[in-house]
Amino acid sequence: MYQLIDPILVAVLLLNFAALGASQLRTVIHAIALQGVLLGVLVVVAHNEFTIWAVLMACAAITLKGIFIPRLLFHAIREVSIRREVEPIIGFIASLLLGGLGTALAVLFSNTLPIAQEHVGSLIVPAALSTTLTGFLILTTRVKAITQVVGYLVLENGIFIFGMLLVEAMPFLVEIGVLLDLFVAIFVMGIIINRISREFSTVSTRNLSSLKE
Repeated sequence: MYQLIDPILVAVLLLNFAALGASQLRTVIHAIALQGVLLGVLVVVAHNEFTIWAVLMACAAITLKGIFIPRLLFHAIREVSIRREVEPIIGFIASLLLGGLGTALAVLFSNTLPIAQEHVGSLIVPAALSTTLTGFLILTTRVKAITQVVGYLVLENGIFIFGMLLVEAMPFLVEIGVLLDLFVAIFVMGIIINRISREFSTVSTRNLSSLKE
């Protein structure tokens, strides 16, 4: 099963570009939901066997990343009645170009890192770096709070992929820690979105500047 890692990571990278280039929030959420499902499958593939713990962790990742959190985001956009990411700080074409540049640099930089022999030539490190950079790009260049939550999810997915490098040394500690951090962070961000929407009747974070004294 180990040979399936790279095809899965290629799909994850393509979904990064889908999230960067889409203006429809539903499209972006569908992309990160599918990415979450793929990462759940990646957990089992990285363990290279169907152990009970690997399957449970995969189910937890798919449930949380691919189903539960996307459903919360869909509920949020219904509540605040928005469909598009309006006036991003950096345009969608520019975002795609930056994402492509970041991916290329991630591939080049990963070749300079001292990693275990079994991971040499694998896409784990490039995909992890690229996904983390994509999440940071979405997080910092979008003005809708919901889209920024998506950016955080993508960034966390990159960290999750990095955890695959430690799957033999610490099989579940990294994955469980990341999932719990993600679970807490999404609820905190949900509260923030709700407060922004109540106070300003919008979820644009640009309005937060009016809170300055």
